[in-house]
Amino acid sequence: MYDIIVVGAGPAGMTAAIFARRANKKVLVIEAKSYGGQILNATHIENYPAIESISGFDYAEKLYKQTLNLGAEIIFETVERVTEDRTVITNKGEYKAKAVILATGVQSRKLNIENESEFVGKGLSYCATCDGNFFKGKIVAVVGGGDAAIDDANYLADIAEKVYLIHRRDEFTAEKSDLEVLKSRSNVEFVLNANVKSLNGTDRLESIDVLFNDESTKNILVDGIFIAVGQEPKNEMFSNVVDLNEFGYIISEDGVHTKTKGIYVAGDNRIKLLRQLTTAVSDGSVAATVAIKEFNEL
Repeated sequence: MYDIIVVGAGPAGMTAAIFARRANKKVLVIEAKSYGGQILNATHIENYPAIESISGFDYAEKLYKQTLNLGAEIIFETVERVTEDRTVITNKGEYKAKAVILATGVQSRKLNIENESEFVGKGLSYCATCDGNFFKGKIVAVVGGGDAAIDDANYLADIAEKVYLIHRRDEFTAEKSDLEVLKSRSNVEFVLNANVKSLNGTDRLESIDVLFNDESTKNILVDGIFIAVGQEPKNEMFSNVVDLNEFGYIISEDGVHTKTKGIYVAGDNRIKLLRQLTTAVSDGSVAATVAIKEFNEL
């Protein structure tokens, strides 16, 4: 029996664990993949108060060590569901707690085209900072028009021989300053008003076909493609204990409580105005504090 189980070892989840441990609670953090969450994809964090610049990897590493040093237990298992009596069922076992904090964050959205899953690790990636160095001196494409896509393209332009930026519109939602930097790159070509239609290759990705809004098509030879078309939550396994909106985000009237007593939410997997590192750690600290305050009622 644990006092608090935190599902997810991203910034929100590990912050919740830190606050719970500082209150001397027995804490278990369950993570399906690697600790750090989406922040691992950030080459530079420069909007976190009092830290002028730090890489996402370094930040996640420091947070992970702090969580462990305070005495939280972290295991790597896949959560399959959570019951109303606050039992967390994973692919390896069952764990019971007085309170559960759901902090599963978001994951990269897929293009949902044929052969997409087959080319993952064979030329297709959802993380430029993770896999970009494998494409040094090669030709790559980035798909997307937001901050993540522009950041990825700028990052890859320093590594690859050529970068194609493919966007379904001719306007961008990214920061204008970053976009202007990308436009000044001599090895970057913009492919606008277009969507990726197909991925082609045998053992590895060799080319892509793009479909323009005017119905014309173009084949582009590439060694790799990086998908940066946004993020989405993965909350389906909690649908029995929380309410979800049409996009799959957890509904919480106050940003902490769910519809089930003793089950709380923290981080990017809930409905919220801003999804940033600062709001993730804020969510984690608030969720843990509220859970601890309500222990006697659980």
